[in-house]
Amino acid sequence: MWIKLTQLILGLSILIVLHELGHFIPAKIFKTRVEKFFLFFDWKFALFKKKIGNTVYGIGWLPLGGYVKISGMVDESMDTEALNEPPQPWEFRAKPAWQRLIILTGGVLVNFILGYLIYVFVLFHYGEMYLPNDALTYGIWTNEAGKEIGLQNGDKIISVNGKVPDNFREAALEITLGQDGFIEVDRAGQVERIAITEAGITKLVETRGYADLIVPRMPYVVGGFSEGSAAEKAGLQINDSLIALNGHQMLFFDQYKDSIPKYAGQDITLTAMRAGNTVDIMLSVPQDSVIGIGLVQNLDRFYTLKTKEFTFGEAMSGAVKSTWDKLSSYVRQFKLIFNFNTGAYKEVGGFYTILQQYSDTWDWQRFWEFTAFLSLMLGFLNILPIPALDGGHVVFTLYEMVTGRKPSTKVLEYAQMVGFFLLLALLVFANGQDILRAIGKG
Repeated sequence: MWIKLTQLILGLSILIVLHELGHFIPAKIFKTRVEKFFLFFDWKFALFKKKIGNTVYGIGWLPLGGYVKISGMVDESMDTEALNEPPQPWEFRAKPAWQRLIILTGGVLVNFILGYLIYVFVLFHYGEMYLPNDALTYGIWTNEAGKEIGLQNGDKIISVNGKVPDNFREAALEITLGQDGFIEVDRAGQVERIAITEAGITKLVETRGYADLIVPRMPYVVGGFSEGSAAEKAGLQINDSLIALNGHQMLFFDQYKDSIPKYAGQDITLTAMRAGNTVDIMLSVPQDSVIGIGLVQNLDRFYTLKTKEFTFGEAMSGAVKSTWDKLSSYVRQFKLIFNFNTGAYKEVGGFYTILQQYSDTWDWQRFWEFTAFLSLMLGFLNILPIPALDGGHVVFTLYEMVTGRKPSTKVLEYAQMVGFFLLLALLVFANGQDILRAIGKG
């Protein structure tokens, strides 16, 4: 947990500081006074602060974001007393609209550029390793939600919404976001077309089946045993490959998962391959049907993973695709949340949900990839036309540029207050969902 928490704080700190620099730098270029530059919020007090020139730099104690306070701008501080005086040359409100627009959009622009640059260096340094969709010779294993949609164990994905996925992970994401689309599968040599309906997506959300909707189908090779394992006591060994149950050929994990519960409290015979020889194991299935075998998880033991290395030029072009794919998939997820019929809004999470996306060991590649995704996500959210976000300020500035009239300070104040309470409500809702899920009521 501490490793995850450290990664979360580091990732958010990088994103917040660079986002605020996106506002700070153009403000300085246009000779606009910046009163404060803070990482995290300093409500009531700050952990650290130091004044350099006209700007106080500091670190707050409340890790919900950060901010730059620009003179002459209606912001979250609601400190508008000075706005009753005539505008001063160094104030934000005294600058031309085009300069204010650049200052306002600077943070979002940095988020998008940062996400892209991280993908460039991740591809250049680590390359890309993935499981090609066409390498799944055993097909897929799906959960109950997948079966409700119409998938079956052993299906081989041909296309999703007319797209032939190269990376197997792309197929799973496309199915989850592919409402009103279709899946084409090879089922025992026959091509089947399966509709992706709103009802199917709703079922996925209700059962949280999107996480393991489709996974590579794998032979049942023993990777370990749980404490008190009935299978271990019966004589199974690590690396045994199960091939039959009661004399009936069964090669895959999902077949045993479906079949063994039928024999609760009974004796069965498992046949396994061990060092090139077959062995029969007599086993008494416990009443709870748990025989205590851990499945070998190494995909590269059963499938050939693809590794692609990139020159720096290739990484630059490859990162364009990575950035677009991640941003567009997030936008589609965002749209899905607002389709209330699917219930996807119930899956919104807060800081704990974000925390769980980090590895519990320090994995730099995963850290940087998730930080890049967060940067794109924050850029998109910040440009939404919601008062109190950058996008809300941009809307008022564009209105001024089109009509030639500035909104009054009172209008800006009221809009800021509405936006603040909207964001507060969203923050409470998202983190409240985390709490409900943690206590088993979400």
